[in-house]
Amino acid sequence: MKDKNLILVGGGGHCKSVIDVAESAGFHILGILDKPTEQGKNVFGYRIIGTDDDMVKYINIASFIVTVGQINSPALRMKLHQMIENVGGKFATIIASTAYVSRYASIGEGTVIMHNAFINADAKVGKGCIINTFANIEHEVELGNFCHVSTGSIINGGSKIGCGVFIGSHSTVFQGVRICLDGGMNTLISAASVVKNDIVSQGVYWGNPAIKVK
Repeated sequence: MKDKNLILVGGGGHCKSVIDVAESAGFHILGILDKPTEQGKNVFGYRIIGTDDDMVKYINIASFIVTVGQINSPALRMKLHQMIENVGGKFATIIASTAYVSRYASIGEGTVIMHNAFINADAKVGKGCIINTFANIEHEVELGNFCHVSTGSIINGGSKIGCGVFIGSHSTVFQGVRICLDGGMNTLISAASVVKNDIVSQGVYWGNPAIKVK
């Protein structure tokens, strides 16, 4: 079935994690698109079958997922999403077999929910997000498009996070906190930080409590 056929866009380290998640969710991976220099290589037995220019060849037989990672900026992921949209491609939404997503939550297209992540009731996760291994998105959280909530992080209830924010591993966002609601394209919460107060301006934040360091 077309809705289970999948083309991956990007063949790096994040691609490996997505392959494992997609397999667990029952997807049939047709191949990977990457840079011209990577053609003919394979990742876990899945061949790199073309470049970004070949997206249009697959729009009628598969859905797409962007498998480029995101730390400092979501710009490349956003660019690839736009390219897929421009050729008429559709996006998969992938939820690992070991993840829990409440039936009262909503997940945007092109988002990947990794193993053992938890999405609680009335949470709203935008499109093109990465919810990484053991991340916890609590009730009524609103997460903007193209965010990355990294491994073991906790976003507590009622928090609202703007587009493109990166939440580093094992960070905690307190209940009801707002982070860059006007857009967080250049906002990074460093690993193991504790966000107790609203964040308005973009930048790099670190510590307990998290303060702007760059």
